Amino acid sequence: MRISTAALKSLAIALFIALTAAPSFAQEWPAKPITLVMGFPAGSGVDVVARTLQESMEKSLNTRIVTDYRAGAGGNIASDAVAKARPDGYTILLGTAATHGVNAALYKNLPFDVEADFTPIAPLVDVSNVLTINPEVIDVKTIKEFIDRVKANPGKFNYASTGSGTGTHLAFAEFNAKAGLNMVHVPYKGGPEALQGVMKGDTCCIMNQVQTVIPHWKSGRVRLLGVTTKTRVNAIAEIPTIAEAGLPGFESYTWFGLFGPKGLDPQIATALNAAVHKALETPTIRQKLVELGNTPRLETVEQFKATVKNDRARWAAVVKTTGATID
Repeated sequence: MRISTAALKSLAIALFIALTAAPSFAQEWPAKPITLVMGFPAGSGVDVVARTLQESMEKSLNTRIVTDYRAGAGGNIASDAVAKARPDGYTILLGTAATHGVNAALYKNLPFDVEADFTPIAPLVDVSNVLTINPEVIDVKTIKEFIDRVKANPGKFNYASTGSGTGTHLAFAEFNAKAGLNMVHVPYKGGPEALQGVMKGDTCCIMNQVQTVIPHWKSGRVRLLGVTTKTRVNAIAEIPTIAEAGLPGFESYTWFGLFGPKGLDPQIATALNAAVHKALETPTIRQKLVELGNTPRLETVEQFKATVKNDRARWAAVVKTTGATID
């Protein structure tokens, strides 16, 4: 059976009209709640930031955001779940510089590709860690005193982290390398557990996120010696940087951000990015984040892709230099 040229032309026009008349998936999204998968426990610094932004984002997107906690393996359990999820905009990941920067260098057999299997959506905040000590275990008041005390007592002091491969682990490993220390790493399953380990005296110290230690610092249970960023943190402005307090040139920070699975519709990624921007630009939300020791970070989807790529290279160099392992 031969189809005439005129019939073929009519068929093509009909198909074009049908395709262009149908609404795109992104136009219908979101039609149900969005699941935010998090590789860190409730109450952690990552969780606090997410909860601070949640209500504003729900209003912008006109849907609920439900958190699915899948802590463990430095965030890799959560990352794996999202990497294998449908790219329909209903499953997104709250990742960090650790999950998408450090882990690619630290873990040799990840079940996913941190670059190819994800769609970067938006950064949320930059985060400074602060060297936090239990003064009953190591009674020093400055970074210089800390370095001198540890060097004078080889093998005596261990440091905690929120998990192998996390930013808190790598920040302290880099500090050890630059200060010439040989402290043993004690990884915990998350921020709350790690900080409790320090306060109970099981370890002497931790490079923890500013927002998680502020309440315990104010209550006198821990002492803060120095922040890891290049400049002081407004929330604890009286605490010097580690660089100015005894280890010139030291700088380490992390970020939190949203990712989707590979193949996420660009319109959905842009809509999520816009919801993040609106939340971060809300004065009350911005003030709360700053008071907790965070620096809101506003980037487009493309800018965030570049940030993630650059940080993978930066953290790979840190892992190589420090010899850090996932022990």
